[in-house]
Amino acid sequence: MSDIQDNLPNEESLHNIIHVGGMYQNWFLDYASYVILERAVPSVEDGLKPVQRRILHAMKEMDDGRFNKVANVIGQTMQYHPHGDASISDAIVNLGQKELLIETQGNWGDVRTGDDAAAARYIEARLSKFALEIAFNAKTTTWQLSYDGRKNEPLTLPMKFPLLLAQGAEGIAVGLSTKILPHNFCELIDASIKYLRGKKFELYPDFMTGGMIDVAGYNDGKRGGKVRVRAHIEEKDKKTLLIKDVPYGITTTQLMESIVKANDSGKIKVKKVVDNTAKDVEIEVQLAPGISPDITIDALYAFTDCEISISPNACIIVEDKPQFVTVSDLLRHSANFTRELLKKELEIKLSELEDKWHYTSLEKIFFEKGIYKELEQKHKDWEAVLVAIDKGFGPYKKQLKREISREDIVKLTEKPVRRIYRLDINELNEQIKAIDADIKQVKYDLDHLVDYTVGYYENLLKKYGKGRERLTEIKTFDTIQVQQVAIANTKIYVNRADGFIGTSLKKDEFVADCSDLDNIIVFRRDGKMLITKVSDKTFVGKDIIHVDIFRKGDERTTYNMIYVDGKSGISYAKRFNVTGITRDKEYDLTIKGEKNSKVHYFTANANGEAEVVTIKLSPNCPARNKEFDLFFETIAIKGRNSQGNQVTKYPIRSVKFKEKGVSTLAGQKIWYDVAVGRLNTEERGVYIGSFEGEDKIFVVYKNGTYVLTNFELTNRYEPDDVIYIEKFNPEKIVTAIYFDADKKQFNAKRFKIETQTMNNKFLFIKEGAGNYLELATTHSDPIVLLKTGKKRNPEEEEVNLGEFVEITGWKTVGTRIAGEDLVSVELLSEDEDPDPEENVQGELF
Repeated sequence: MSDIQDNLPNEESLHNIIHVGGMYQNWFLDYASYVILERAVPSVEDGLKPVQRRILHAMKEMDDGRFNKVANVIGQTMQYHPHGDASISDAIVNLGQKELLIETQGNWGDVRTGDDAAAARYIEARLSKFALEIAFNAKTTTWQLSYDGRKNEPLTLPMKFPLLLAQGAEGIAVGLSTKILPHNFCELIDASIKYLRGKKFELYPDFMTGGMIDVAGYNDGKRGGKVRVRAHIEEKDKKTLLIKDVPYGITTTQLMESIVKANDSGKIKVKKVVDNTAKDVEIEVQLAPGISPDITIDALYAFTDCEISISPNACIIVEDKPQFVTVSDLLRHSANFTRELLKKELEIKLSELEDKWHYTSLEKIFFEKGIYKELEQKHKDWEAVLVAIDKGFGPYKKQLKREISREDIVKLTEKPVRRIYRLDINELNEQIKAIDADIKQVKYDLDHLVDYTVGYYENLLKKYGKGRERLTEIKTFDTIQVQQVAIANTKIYVNRADGFIGTSLKKDEFVADCSDLDNIIVFRRDGKMLITKVSDKTFVGKDIIHVDIFRKGDERTTYNMIYVDGKSGISYAKRFNVTGITRDKEYDLTIKGEKNSKVHYFTANANGEAEVVTIKLSPNCPARNKEFDLFFETIAIKGRNSQGNQVTKYPIRSVKFKEKGVSTLAGQKIWYDVAVGRLNTEERGVYIGSFEGEDKIFVVYKNGTYVLTNFELTNRYEPDDVIYIEKFNPEKIVTAIYFDADKKQFNAKRFKIETQTMNNKFLFIKEGAGNYLELATTHSDPIVLLKTGKKRNPEEEEVNLGEFVEITGWKTVGTRIAGEDLVSVELLSEDEDPDPEENVQGELF
C-alpha cells in the first residue's frame, strides 16, 4: 500500500503536468515556425532557403576552379545542414537545373521530360562565375554558428542580384505556402535600372521550358493572381499536330498522359501520340480521320495540360516573419539591398585604401628622411627605439591624415634591411599617387551611388546576359468555349410521349450527336421550355415537341411559334431567340402560363428563316374566312417573353407548313481579333464583313501564301504570321510586294485568285530561302510610297502599282520595283468605303 502511495502524483507534480492542449499550443507552434523559417520559405535578403544557402557556402569553401563530385559537395554541406543527404541532393539538382548559380557536368536530368539526374557520385558541379561575382563577399557577410557550433555559416549571402525572382521558389510550410514564378534575367536587370532611375517597370514570368503566357491576371505576382500558360502547337499537315514545348511545371510524359486521358473520355479524338523529344521538345499528335486541326488545337488547350493555370503566391521571410508581397516589392527590395551592399563594399575599400595610403606615406618618410637610422643608434631598450622613431616623424605628421600608432612603427621596423638599399622613392610616390586616384574614384562612386549601382547592373548584363533572352512568349489568349470544341462522343435520344431525354434511351428517337459537356433545350406542347445538361436519363415533361443542343449566345437560331391562350382562346404568333437562361428552370412561352394553353405550331430555324403556313379554323366558328396563310416574315423577332401578334380569336383546327421561307436576318457580321488571331461576333478587332452561306475569308501570310477559309468562329489564324485578311471577293485584284533573296531585289505583282480550294495554302511569291512578303492589298488603286537608301535619310518615291505592274497569273515572278536597299513600303491609298451589306474591307498589319 505504501508503494502505491509513493507512486501517486503529489500536488507539486500535478502542477507541472502539461495537458494535450498545451502541447499543441507550444510544441506545434514551434514546429510550424521551424518549418516556415528553416525549410520552406526563402529569405528576402538573398532569395535562398537554408539548404540552398548552405550548399552554395559549402561549394565556395571547396572552390578551386575545378568541378567537384556532387557526392563530395553533399558531404561538405552536411557539416551545416542537419537534415540528411537526400534533401541536399534534391536541392543541388534543382539549383543546377536552373543553370544560373551552378555549372554542371554529367547527366543532371531534364525538367522538360521529367528525367531524373544521375546519382550524385556520377555528376559534377562548380560555382558559376556569375555566382562568384554576385553572392560572396566575406567582408560583408553576417556569420552565425552552424547547428553543432563547430563552424561559421552565413546568416544570409550578400546577394547583389534579384535571385529570388530569377530562379523562382516554391514551398509548402505549415499553414502557408509560397510560389514565386521565375522571371527573365535581362528583364530583371533592366527593371532594377529603371527603378533606380525612378522610372516605371513591369515584370512578367519567363520559363526555361518556353511556351506562351497570358499575364492579364498576373496581379504583379501577388496572392490571388493567375497566369495562363500554353504550349506552342503547330499544324504540320491536316492530319498531324506538333507540340513544340511544355507549360511550366509539366513534363512531356504528363502532357502525353493528359492527351490520352482526354481521348479516352471522348473530349478529343486522336489516333496516336508520339514523343519525338530530343534536343527540342516535339510531341506528334496524329488526328483521327475527318477531325479538324483547328478544333483539335482548341480542344488540346481546353482539356489537356497543353494549357494550365498557375496561381502565384509571393510569400517570403522578412525579419523572421512570413510576408505576402508583390514581385515589384521584391525587385525594389533587391535593388535597394544591392545598392547598400555596394555602398558597404565601397566604404570597406575606402578604409583599406586610406590605410594603404597612410602606411605607404609612412614608409616613404621613414626611408626618405633617414628616420630608419634610429635603428642603428644605441638605445637603452626597444621601447626607446620606438619612441625615437616616433619623435623622428614629428616634423612630418601634418602630411599624414591620421595619427601614427605604435603598430605602424613596429611594422616599419620589421622591414628587411635589403629593402632600404633597393628602395625607390619615386616608386613610392607613384604608389601614393595611384592610391590617391583610387580614393578619389571611390569617394566619387559613394557620392554617385545610384550611377555606380546602375553601372554594376549594366556590367552584369554585358557579361552574363547573352543567351538569356526571353523564352516564354507573352500573348493574349482567346477564351475557348469547351462546348464548341468538345468532340461529340455520345448521342442524345428522346421519348416525346413520356417526357424523357438522355443518352441511355437507345430504343427511342435519336436527336443528335453531342458531348458530355453540352446542354439540351426542350420545348413542350404546353408552351414550357427548359434547358438541362446531358445525362443518362432526365424527365423534362410529357408531350415534347422539339429537342436540340443548346448554344449559349446564339442570336441566329430563331424559333417560330403559334399558340393559343387557355383563358381567352386567342391565338398568337411569335418569333424569338434563346441566348441564355438558368439551367433546369422552366420558362413559359405563352402569355401568363394559363391552364389549357398549348402550342399549335413550332419550328426552329438555324438562320432566322421565316416560312409560310396555312391556318384552318374550326368549321363551327362564325369566322367568314376559315382558311388563310400566315407569313412569319411579317412578325418581328422579339424576346421569348413577348406575347406575339394576334392571329385569330377563333379556334384553330390545324396549322400546316405551306412554303419554305428565306432568312430574315442580315448576314452574320464578323470581326478579326488581331491580338488572339480569332474570328468573333462581339465586335473585337478589325471588321471583316457580313457573311452568309458560302462566303469565304481571304487570308495572306507573311511567308507569301494565301488561303481561303469559311467563317467558322473556331478557325485559327496565327496573328504573328497574318499580313492581310478580308472577306473574299473573286473579282478583286491582289497586289503584292515581296523580297527575292536570290536576286536581292523587291518584286511587285498583281493577280486574281484563280484557285479557290478551301483550306489549302498556295505560295504566290517566288519559292526560295529568305523570300518574304512585304505588302499585300486588294485596293483598287494601290499607290505606295517607297523609301530607299539610308534609314536616317532615305529617298522617297511614289508609285502607282496599278499603272506600273500588269495583271498576270498568280504564279508569275513579278516586276522588279526596288533593290535590297528598300527601307520601307507604305500604302498611300485611302480606305475604300465598304458596302454595309457586302463589306469587303481588309486590314494591313
